[in-house]
Amino acid sequence: MKIGYSFWGFLGNGITDTPDGGRSHRRPLIDALLGRGHEIVFLQTDRDRLEAGDTLGDRYTFDSGTPDIDALFLEWRWPIEGRNTTACGTPGHTCDLHRQAELLKRYTIRRRTPTVIWDKDRQLREDSIWRSTPNVTVCEAAVAPTPGAHRVLFPIDDALLDSADPTALAGEDRRTPLGYVGNQYDRDGAFDRFFAPAAARFAHRVGGKWTHTERWPHVRFLGRIPFADVSRLYSSTLATVLLLPERYAAAGQMTQRIFEAVLAGCLPLAPAGIRYVERFVPEDLVVRTGGQVISRITDFRKIAGRQQHAELISDCLSRLELFRLSRQADALESVLDRAANAGAAPRQGVA
Repeated sequence: MKIGYSFWGFLGNGITDTPDGGRSHRRPLIDALLGRGHEIVFLQTDRDRLEAGDTLGDRYTFDSGTPDIDALFLEWRWPIEGRNTTACGTPGHTCDLHRQAELLKRYTIRRRTPTVIWDKDRQLREDSIWRSTPNVTVCEAAVAPTPGAHRVLFPIDDALLDSADPTALAGEDRRTPLGYVGNQYDRDGAFDRFFAPAAARFAHRVGGKWTHTERWPHVRFLGRIPFADVSRLYSSTLATVLLLPERYAAAGQMTQRIFEAVLAGCLPLAPAGIRYVERFVPEDLVVRTGGQVISRITDFRKIAGRQQHAELISDCLSRLELFRLSRQADALESVLDRAANAGAAPRQGVA
């Protein structure tokens, strides 16, 4: 199948000043689809080349036009005031939303091309017309997706999962008790309740874009860090807290932060309010208050580097099976096959 793939972000390390969390999982998923015999053409701007100066060995194909495709796959974009809602050419403008609208018009509406929307940020309204459009299938990265949507979770590379060594990870020097990498977006409540109290007790680091931090003067915010430094930060950190926006927590949508942390041996504490939390972390890592975060980290410091520490990491790794790349690629292929076999027109050029 030839897939027209629309995403706004990077395949490589990209640039530091970007909120693109998809770098943890996008390229492995794409490479898996290519490895299964699909052809992929990217339909948004090649930001790796234009912004990061990275050609990625010219392995991937980008097309700013309307090439022949069998299916359209969209990592869903939504209006962001002052960025993609402004006129083209305006300072600070990004054309991701305009391009997505063009793709939907030319392929989905005019040619009835089978279209898959991956709503990774839970920004597609429940009453969106796209949820009821016959040739459109919606996927969400949640254990409990919106009724009618299909589950495609953020994938973790099989090779990374299979090669992780709990004993070796437990033995690393974890000089920082607490850390977090991620942006502020809609996380203030969870940060206030679970992270900030522990940050007042332990050495810590927070990487990411946090622009309104006045209420936490005691927290050490690093600002955005290069993507390649995420693993290094977690590799020297004992524990993190999985901070989710409420719309994620309610649907059991876990972000890529869990496997960024666990693969580096950083223990992920998870608030009990996250739906299906027991599928993401062992019971010992579920917390209900900021005080419990402090208590757990205190306990972790006592067992750091020991067998019990390695067993906790092993238990966390076993739960990452839920996100295994081969499993998610199967799920996406199944969606694409159903969409393509639902009676859509064969591949053809688009006016």
